[in-house]
Amino acid sequence: MRRGLKISLVTLTGAALTLSASACGGKKAETGGDGGDKKTLKVGLAFDIGGRGDQSFNDSAAAGLDRVKKDLNIQTEEISAKPDEPDADKESRLRLLATKGYNPIIGVGFAYTNSINKVAKAFPNTKFLVVDADQCKVEGTNVLGACFSEEQGSFLVGAAAALKSKTGTIGFIGGVNVPLIHKFQAGYEAGAKAAKPGIKVLPAKYLTEPPNFDGFKNPALGTEAAKGQLDKNADVIYHAAGGAGIGVINTVGAAKKLAIGVDSDQYNLPAVASVKEQILTSMVKRVDLSVFDFVESVSKGTFQAGTKKYDLSNDGVAYSASGGKVDDIKAKLDQFKADIVSGKIKVPTK
Repeated sequence: MRRGLKISLVTLTGAALTLSASACGGKKAETGGDGGDKKTLKVGLAFDIGGRGDQSFNDSAAAGLDRVKKDLNIQTEEISAKPDEPDADKESRLRLLATKGYNPIIGVGFAYTNSINKVAKAFPNTKFLVVDADQCKVEGTNVLGACFSEEQGSFLVGAAAALKSKTGTIGFIGGVNVPLIHKFQAGYEAGAKAAKPGIKVLPAKYLTEPPNFDGFKNPALGTEAAKGQLDKNADVIYHAAGGAGIGVINTVGAAKKLAIGVDSDQYNLPAVASVKEQILTSMVKRVDLSVFDFVESVSKGTFQAGTKKYDLSNDGVAYSASGGKVDDIKAKLDQFKADIVSGKIKVPTK
């Protein structure tokens, strides 16, 4: 990026957006004080359910913007409101952003796919990103969908779970019963069975059914689900439940069993500090990278519409090694990774 570029960022997460955005959406672009005009790139970010601070999926997106700020010398301004809104509110939010001149605009989560596809048609000069585009499909010459091979990263942590289990029984807890989370489950189970064919994988537990998305944000639900699987002799439990997964990690850790985190490396999260040594690994999903890549491409004029895949081949998904608990099986996990990248192993998504 050219020196002197500044970005003014707005992050948006709820139905109270209209009042919040009116306070800052009309800010004029800054001009440089060194005698030359400085370009201003205004970035709008709409968080998924749980918002900034979920210590999982949304925070990974926020980390991408933090990296933009650090690496590209930007200025940021954030506005947060309540999460949980219908598609009509998502669409209104995106239209308001575009009307106020925010460009590019980012929707974090598959729930934004339809709204962005619709709004983008009305604002052809505004660039949009959908993180986790639903079914990896977007529309329009100004829309990019970031898609992740969650099943590949989940395969690796499933292998780790099986190799580290002492009881021979492991579990999986999904936040909401939707196709996206089925990919996590499918990869996890496949990886576990590839590493140890005799491993017992308990029936997956989903915290809520759509349209109830509390399973991505309510730690109490994760706590109860974890207790249920611990009672069934599971000694390693993987969660794909966003903020609700904090309850899973703390419950599993308190029982001195092993938990597997998701989306970000959850080993150093403040919310699980007391049980961090019980975190075996995390399936890292580089949402931060997708956000950074998108903003950088718009700033440099290299944006390309369509979809971009993040998988093991480009380190878009990975397993974490924080805490050292997978050090002794790293060679096996890395061999599985190599076999997936080469196509020797085909990881299921269902």
